Amino acid sequence: MNKLVSFLAFLVFFSSCVSIKKYNVDIKATHPVKDLREDVEIAYGKLKKLHPKLYQFIAKEKLDFKFDSLKKTINKPLTSHEFFKKIAPVISEVRQGHISVFNPSKKYTKKEYRILRKKKFEFYELDFERVKDGFLVKRNGGLDSTLVGAEVLKINGEPIQKLVSDYQKLFSSDGYNHTFKERFVALRFSSFYFKDKGYLDSLSITFDQQDSVFTRMFHRIPKDSILKKFKKTDSLIDGENVKLTREQKKAKRKELKFKRKYNLNHGYIYSKKTYTRNFNYIGKDSSIAFIKIRNFNNGPYKKFYKETFENIKNSKIQNLVLDLRDNTGGRLDEIVSLYSYLTTDTNRFVEKAETKTRTPFNKAFMSKGKPLFVNIMAVLASPISIPVEWLKSNKKNGVINYKVSGSKKKRKINPLHYTGKIYVLINGNSFSASSILSTNLKATERAFFVGEETGGHYNGTVAGVQKYIVLPTSKVSFDFGLMQIETPYQKSKNGYGVLPDIEIIPTKKDRENNVDPELKWVLDHVEK
Repeated sequence: MNKLVSFLAFLVFFSSCVSIKKYNVDIKATHPVKDLREDVEIAYGKLKKLHPKLYQFIAKEKLDFKFDSLKKTINKPLTSHEFFKKIAPVISEVRQGHISVFNPSKKYTKKEYRILRKKKFEFYELDFERVKDGFLVKRNGGLDSTLVGAEVLKINGEPIQKLVSDYQKLFSSDGYNHTFKERFVALRFSSFYFKDKGYLDSLSITFDQQDSVFTRMFHRIPKDSILKKFKKTDSLIDGENVKLTREQKKAKRKELKFKRKYNLNHGYIYSKKTYTRNFNYIGKDSSIAFIKIRNFNNGPYKKFYKETFENIKNSKIQNLVLDLRDNTGGRLDEIVSLYSYLTTDTNRFVEKAETKTRTPFNKAFMSKGKPLFVNIMAVLASPISIPVEWLKSNKKNGVINYKVSGSKKKRKINPLHYTGKIYVLINGNSFSASSILSTNLKATERAFFVGEETGGHYNGTVAGVQKYIVLPTSKVSFDFGLMQIETPYQKSKNGYGVLPDIEIIPTKKDRENNVDPELKWVLDHVEK
């Protein structure tokens, strides 16, 4: 029996290695014109079948023409990467921000991954941001913090403007606004660069900092080298182990337990060493409550919001700043919960979602490109999940509507709701769920908005759950939302985000002077 198990394990391992090897050969090879045109047909066919708002921002005739033209331009064999660069800009013409197209990249065996994980690429420690007049380093998770605020001019000799322009063609924003494309490239620049250039051992970046132009090399280095975390020792005992008393051990366990709970409720992001949900007091005499939410999809949230607004109520705070900048979205449940603390509005938070299928979750999980175990779990759960989804949906006048969180006609008023003044900070990366929340606050005139137009659409977004597709020949993949989610509030001017009451866009000078101009405006305004 043991020999049989070992033999089966060997077969699985061997077939996996063969599959990975074949995949890597396939994506580097050139593919026949006929097969690539068939990939185009499959991609457009899937969108037409399942995307609920495919022609919201582009006429059907125009999109048909673009896909037909794409097929005609494929007149010679192409590699997967070359095909990706052709099809991604066409799919992005749908102008729905939740559509993402992925360039197939090399796969690694478990052994190769173990080797790779022993190293860290210094370049990936950099976070970037796009300001009004430059492309800057926002954060350096490595040891050299002096690079923060430096303007990026070139990467491996290529002008940053060219790279940004090229990458902006590969993804969509919601509708016709430009703020999401301007901001999102910087927010995910390392990912865009990797998909474009593949695995690199080193690269050079040319910076401009305080009128000084210089070039710095970034390498793939061992994790246990200079980035190793050194344990602090007590100088009085020269690092010798000290036996703790029973009371000290108990206190230490209590401290660790508290820290784990705190990290969980605040959504600690280990890779960035920061929190998803933050709350503190700022301004003169700490009289302003400040809540910064980086996204709506990390860890439990109910306890954080309850404790935060209890604190605000007990402190009798009259001014609240909600920072949604660079918040690209997340769970609908979480923004419904947060909204209940900000208003006495009991109307629907969102309408029932419009979809092309009565079983969107089942459709999303059962995808050929997903891991086998995910598809197996979806099949096993289908006898329960499918009837539940049918009960949540109904078809009226040829349109399928699906119940989602916040779509009830009436909601209860939260006893901890805040009644003071609210200022919301937004920018082009305020997308998806954060934009839906902003639409409700804006439409009900509950908050004053500072910053720039949100990247998310005022009139809703196609999200909810994502369908993942892998094209058979090129192995180019893409995903897209299956539900049109919108608030009860609509604007006649379609295709734009939530507009600020005061437009403020940061500049290089602001970053040089360590100034947050949007927040500074609020603080000055409150003080006046």
